[in-house]
Parts: sequence; structure tokens; C-alpha cells
Amino acid sequence: MSEKIVFQDRLPKTIRTVAGVDIAYTEGTSIGAVAVLDYDSFKPMEKQTAFCKTRFPYIPTLLSFREAEPAIQCIRKLGNQPDLFMVDAHGFAHPYHCGLASHLGLILRKPVIGVAKNKLIGEVKAAKSEADANLIEYHQKIVGAAVITNRGCKPVYVSVGNMISLETAIEIVRHCAKNNRIPEPILMAHSLATAEKRKINILYDIKNR
Repeated sequence: MSEKIVFQDRLPKTIRTVAGVDIAYTEGTSIGAVAVLDYDSFKPMEKQTAFCKTRFPYIPTLLSFREAEPAIQCIRKLGNQPDLFMVDAHGFAHPYHCGLASHLGLILRKPVIGVAKNKLIGEVKAAKSEADANLIEYHQKIVGAAVITNRGCKPVYVSVGNMISLETAIEIVRHCAKNNRIPEPILMAHSLATAEKRKINILYDIKNR
């Protein structure tokens, strides 16, 4: 699958909408959440969730096979598909060069950016200037970048999912990280997934009293 990843920009001339995707789990259920925002104002445009039985076990480096199903299900419920997606996961910066961000990008045939909280592989190379991102090198190949989105915050780890260049992915991540380390679309998707998880847990507790 990694050999099919497109590293060139396949974005519209003007980006109008961007979506964040996140997954939560509870009681054997996978919860997919997608939040679509206006690219300039970050105003919420649409939100969707999807629920399915968790079918794949937790295996490090193979999480895309566990998380792709709920992610795809909620994305397909959208009334209008966004110009690009941001996923709380790795893309090319993955031991198999195909994390969830790339997995989704290949299935959807849409531009996807991986934005992870922790580095999975490679060595971070010091940037030449503060304005530049610290690139991540793995087996003598650039696989992503450690990007400081807000002063005083830890970096996020950005990599190509599909149909976008690393340079453009870094630029978009910085644009979308308004007042937080994590970009706004992913924050909103995470809040949505967490809220649905909380509802399920409350219902489960009531049922089992």
C-alpha cells in the first residue's frame, strides 16, 4: 500500500474546508468521529459519528486495520466531502510507511495529513532556522517533520497521508493550530468522539446497575 502513496499536492486551488478525524473505544465498540471546518475561520460546518464493533485486536503499528472501519463509516455519512482530512495518526512516518493517515488517504483517494502526538520512527534533525520544521529521517529517508505549532508547546509529528507534499502538510498544520498544540479540526473530532464515548459509558453503567 505504501508504494501507492502520492506525495504531490492534489488540492484545489483554494482550500475551503478541512476535516479532522479521531477514533475512540469503549465496551467493545469503536467510535469514529469527523468534524468539518471552514478552512479560514475554523467555523464548524458538519459533524458525523459512526459506531461499529471493534473487530481487530490492538497490535502496535497495525492500528490502521483497527481504526479504518469506524473512520470510513463516519466520513461516508458526510453530506459534502471536505477538501482534505487531518488524522490523529501517522502517515508515511510509520515502520511500514503506511499508518492510518495513509490507509485512509488510499481508500478515500483524497488528500490526508497525519498529525501524531508522539514520534514512532526516525531521528529528528535540527532545522536550519526557527521558521523551518525539524525533519524526521529514517533509514536515510525523510519521512515526516516535528512541527512546533505554538511557542512553548511540544511538537506534533506531521507526515504525508496521501495526495499532498510534506511542505504543504506542514504549512496547513501550522495554519490550523490556532491556539493549541493540536490543529483545530483534530481537536473538534476528538471532542466529538469523547462525548459519544461518555454517552455510551453512562448508558452501560445504567444498564448494569
